[in-house]
Amino acid sequence: MRIGGISYRGDMYIKRNHQGMIEAVSLVNTPGFDEQLDLQAPELQAFLNQYRLASLQSLEQSDQAMVRVLEDLIHLLIEKGVIRFTDLPDAAQRKLMTRRELRGQQQGIDLLDNDDSLIL
Repeated sequence: MRIGGISYRGDMYIKRNHQGMIEAVSLVNTPGFDEQLDLQAPELQAFLNQYRLASLQSLEQSDQAMVRVLEDLIHLLIEKGVIRFTDLPDAAQRKLMTRRELRGQQQGIDLLDNDDSLIL
C-alpha cells in the first residue's frame, strides 16, 4: 500500500471509538493508538476504503465548484473583451456551450418544480 507516496507493508496502529469501530490509523505507536492490525486485515481495509471514498467525494465536489469558477472567469473575460469566445479551442467552445445548455435546461426544470402555475 502507498501512504504519502511511500510504499508500506506491515502492521498499522489503530484507535477505536466507544463502539469498538476503527476511528483513526497511525503508522507509529502513539498514545491512543495501542492496537496493531495487519495492513491486510479486512476491518482495516474497510476503514481505509471508506476514507478513500470520502476523500474522493470531497475532491469531486471541489472539482465541480472549480469548474463553475472557471466558467464564470471565462465568461467575464469574454464580457470584458479580454478574449473572444472564438479564441478558445474548438473542444473548449463545444464543452462550454454544452454546459451552458445543460444549465439552461436545469434552470427550466427548477422553475417547473417550484409548483408554480404556468399561465399562458
